[in-house]
Amino acid sequence: MTTDFSVEARKNDFVTSFAQNWNALREIMGVTRPIKKQPGTVLKSYKASLVLEDGNVAEGAAIPLSKAKVDEVAHANLTIQKYGKGISIEDVDKYGADVAIEMTDEAFRNELLGNILSEFYEFALTGTLTDNATDFQMGVALAVGSVKNKFKTMRKDATKVTVYVNTMDAYRYLGAAQLSVQNAFGVDYVKNFLGAETMVFAGDDDIPSGTIVAIPQSNMVDYYADPSDSAYARMGLRYTVDEEAPMLGFAVEGDYSTATGNTWAIMGHKLWAEYLDAIAVINVASEEPAAASEEPSGE
Repeated sequence: MTTDFSVEARKNDFVTSFAQNWNALREIMGVTRPIKKQPGTVLKSYKASLVLEDGNVAEGAAIPLSKAKVDEVAHANLTIQKYGKGISIEDVDKYGADVAIEMTDEAFRNELLGNILSEFYEFALTGTLTDNATDFQMGVALAVGSVKNKFKTMRKDATKVTVYVNTMDAYRYLGAAQLSVQNAFGVDYVKNFLGAETMVFAGDDDIPSGTIVAIPQSNMVDYYADPSDSAYARMGLRYTVDEEAPMLGFAVEGDYSTATGNTWAIMGHKLWAEYLDAIAVINVASEEPAAASEEPSGE
């Protein structure tokens, strides 16, 4: 029926728009490692270490064996978050379908994306590579240098680093400097700033004033559960997902008993870093930051 096509189009539009916004954010943050969680499994990572023995061995002497070990690190399991939204026929009659349905769907989608960022920032602030700086410029440089140095000690590459700063701190420092501030999904960011691949501006509720966070992009992991998995379908729960962002499942149904149109969204998703001690959290002194001494490049 025509109504069936209309509902299907609405579901596809919701998840497609979500995927487009999420992919834009993922690119800004440098998230390149998606890992799908299989039902019944727990995400684990492994930390290998080796004590290298002296390689200067006399002729004919036994070569000493370097001692290697692998430590298993289990991460917290995903929590499947469940959301719902209801629209009454009175709302549609009063405001029209464009407002009551489309605009509230957009608000619903934006809140889901906002939750991903908020939970990520909360996690990022638990980084254990901490230090203090006297001003904003020194804080950014120290944050970038700290995570690059940490990765070097682990013999890992950290050429690209994303820095997260408080929006007002950034603009106080930038002042009248001419640079290109870009925007995606309401997130302002600058490319190639003081050694960082990207500097992302966050609100007061996410990154407090006087705090600078830096994470190597190769340290970021995107862990998710797929709501379209057959295990859910066997329960009679069939969610529409977009293959570009399969962490979000969306469903629409009409409830004749209450004359409401209900939408449901579930999401099992977690952004985290493989090495918590390779997340720099720098505290900057409260005095007024120094004026910008260089003009960073923008893209």
